[in-house]
Amino acid sequence: MCSHIVELSSPGTWRCSVVPPTTGTQSVDRAAELLSLVVESTQARSFTDLAHETGLAKSTASRLLQALERHGLLLRDDAGLFRPGPLFSLYALRHEPTDGLVDITSKTLRRIADETGETVNLAVPRAGLVIEVAQIDSTYLLGATNWVGTDVPAHCSAQGKVLYAYGALTPPDEPLEPLTPQSITEPAALQRELRQVRRQGYAVSVEELEAGLAAVAAPLRTRDCTTIAAIGITGPVTRMADRTTNLGQLLLNETRRLSRQLGFRPQQGSKEGAA
Repeated sequence: MCSHIVELSSPGTWRCSVVPPTTGTQSVDRAAELLSLVVESTQARSFTDLAHETGLAKSTASRLLQALERHGLLLRDDAGLFRPGPLFSLYALRHEPTDGLVDITSKTLRRIADETGETVNLAVPRAGLVIEVAQIDSTYLLGATNWVGTDVPAHCSAQGKVLYAYGALTPPDEPLEPLTPQSITEPAALQRELRQVRRQGYAVSVEELEAGLAAVAAPLRTRDCTTIAAIGITGPVTRMADRTTNLGQLLLNETRRLSRQLGFRPQQGSKEGAA
């Protein structure tokens, strides 16, 4: 339908004008223009800049930006600026797992760190190892070290167990090297541990990688149920040992939310945490 606008054309004279309707194609064109400005920019873009550059009314720009964000084409960061959304990163992830992954997970990592006060890590599988690619540091003076760029033996870490349990790494069938007296060394024992990980949806490691260090981790999964990474919480045993269950549930909630943004849907009739 057309809109009618009554306006004052001259003193004492009113004029009724007909405004053509906004078609679906026009809406798509306007949304595409906003999306292009964000994707082609070398920096995150503000709402004010986008509305000004496109010449759109703020109400229209706001509505279109919200729709683009809702469908994963745009992402609004903590400063309220717009960046390319998780769908673009998901496309990149099919070619190189670390491209865009840190951007996708940054808000989640920060939220977990703020809630727990502990170190939060993002890890990806590489050549049978766990590679840490991002970290939010603990707020405590006594916290974990900076693990970014470090490769960690998978069988000794919570993130490694997650990547084994959900098929991102192939579990070993030969005896494993112990790093501490608590490390799992027998393949059969590791398989029992992995079944427990799949049942509860998260993994726990207590003094298996390093004396005095504990960790909890959960998987990050995509549309085809592929596990692309693991998010973990790491800290001293003195603070972590009594709350691994609560931390595991927190991680489950956060990684499930993020996995759904990446298109993951649990298979019908199965639990979301199950393989």
